[in-house]
Amino acid sequence: MGSDAGEQQRFKRVLLKISGEALMGDQGFGLHPPTVERIAKEVQSVHDMGVEICMVIGGGNIFRGLQGSAQGMERTTADYMGMLATVMNALAMQGALESLGLHTRVISAITMNEVAEPYIRRRAVRHLEKKRVCIFAAGTGNPYFTTDTAATLRANEMSCEAIFKGTKVDGVYDKDPVKHADAVRYDTVSFDDVLQKRLNVMDASAIALARDNNLPIVVFSLDEPGGFRSILAGEGTFTKVHG
Repeated sequence: MGSDAGEQQRFKRVLLKISGEALMGDQGFGLHPPTVERIAKEVQSVHDMGVEICMVIGGGNIFRGLQGSAQGMERTTADYMGMLATVMNALAMQGALESLGLHTRVISAITMNEVAEPYIRRRAVRHLEKKRVCIFAAGTGNPYFTTDTAATLRANEMSCEAIFKGTKVDGVYDKDPVKHADAVRYDTVSFDDVLQKRLNVMDASAIALARDNNLPIVVFSLDEPGGFRSILAGEGTFTKVHG
């Protein structure tokens, strides 16, 4: 893994993608402020290295569009509700980051001027250049797209050098490591393998968008204290998905 790890140090701008579930701690629903604060400190430690950071947070801890539509709601309505859930998570993360002294902007794909800036690409890039943490909320602003796809879209638009996907496990495995003791972790894996083997990294449209724009995805454990920083410092355990 050596050469890959050394490569990590050169990242100047990255996008951190986390699920909404990452913010709920052990509660099973909603927001757990100490967990939000812990993740904010992880972001701060990387920001302190001089890395420009933007974030996309899912909404599954509050409302998941697919589950809503499975229960008989119209898919479009359910997806919009899921997008609004991501705004609540973004505001919680903004509060935690700003209490640590970081300047942040919540930037929403759905216009709601009272709580967030509208998404204007050049303005968002300028925020990053000024070392503000940009939290992109409300997905892509369109139903039928996941926050994984939103993360990949924004990472491309912001010219990020990689997406860091924080999960419960320390990389990509050939099968679910929670259920299978003999699951094997990949150090690196290709986009095509992720799609063909249906490895659970991101949904297919997000993987295809990353592949077509040669944007690597680094999958790591968000539960590991200092994990985000250590990977950027060239250490740690992770899987790199690339071309």
